[in-house]
Amino acid sequence: MKTIGILTSGGDAPGMNAAIRAVVRSAIYYGCKVYGINRGYKGLLEEDLVEMNLSSVGDIIHRGGTILKSSRCEEFKTQEGRLKGVKVLKKYKIDCLVVIGGDGSFNGAQKLSELGFPAIGIPGTIDNDLAYTDYTIGFDTAMNTVADAISKIRDTSSSHERVNIVEVMGRHCGDLALYSGLAGGAETIIVPEVDFKVEDICNRLKTTQKRGKRHSIIVLAEGVGNANDLGKEIIKITGADLRVTVLGHVQRGGCPSVFDRILASRMGVRAVELLLDGKSAKVVGVKDNKIIDMDINEALSMTRSFDKETYEMAKILSI
Repeated sequence: MKTIGILTSGGDAPGMNAAIRAVVRSAIYYGCKVYGINRGYKGLLEEDLVEMNLSSVGDIIHRGGTILKSSRCEEFKTQEGRLKGVKVLKKYKIDCLVVIGGDGSFNGAQKLSELGFPAIGIPGTIDNDLAYTDYTIGFDTAMNTVADAISKIRDTSSSHERVNIVEVMGRHCGDLALYSGLAGGAETIIVPEVDFKVEDICNRLKTTQKRGKRHSIIVLAEGVGNANDLGKEIIKITGADLRVTVLGHVQRGGCPSVFDRILASRMGVRAVELLLDGKSAKVVGVKDNKIIDMDINEALSMTRSFDKETYEMAKILSI
């Protein structure tokens, strides 16, 4: 019998609970014991572990957030902290670890693997910023949350003939802004991957106003800059009646979409199967709707490519 540990780390994402459920239930199905580690690597160092059973993950597939909680842990970034983590894992006779999170969480799994402790990563982040996989768990739900917010904001924007800037998450990756902006019919989408000029945005606003459209939606990824500062520049140039909405952490919450529940379930089962096959230092992903796995070092070294084709299409459709 193998004993598997599981933790969630970094920013939470809708669908993490579905992944936890898949790991726990598939592991038990294959005759393994499972320990849930609360509050990520911080909880590991503090020995906040609990043995999980089938009931531990009952009625959670539809819930947002993570039942295992999450936190940041500076201590685990040190060699001493990681050695302490391995010591705790061995104390509880845990043979291998499943880590659900983004690139920072994967770095922790990578370091554990380098110390000889088997670890597998499952991508859970709303940013969709991991190059090796088409989608990360939580991205689809967050995208729909943003698109719904844009639709609501458009109603009041139209009523008052205003310009609205909607700031969404995405420090280094503009996928959330791009796809939700396209789906929400935004007139302008600003992402970290593409340079922009305030003058171009203002000219576009003037063009739409000339054809009688008095309201407009601008979607801004947070990594580009401050929405309020951008709004002030636009007002100065155009005199527009403008409002700013920063969606913030509402994007991380909510009931996960069907897509995210299924994706998380498929990835969770694959992670357990890899561990049972003696595989380590791997990450699970999805390519062309097929679940894949890849060496964690290779995955983290890949450079993400921005979907310029869709970005240009969004510009065409927003004339």
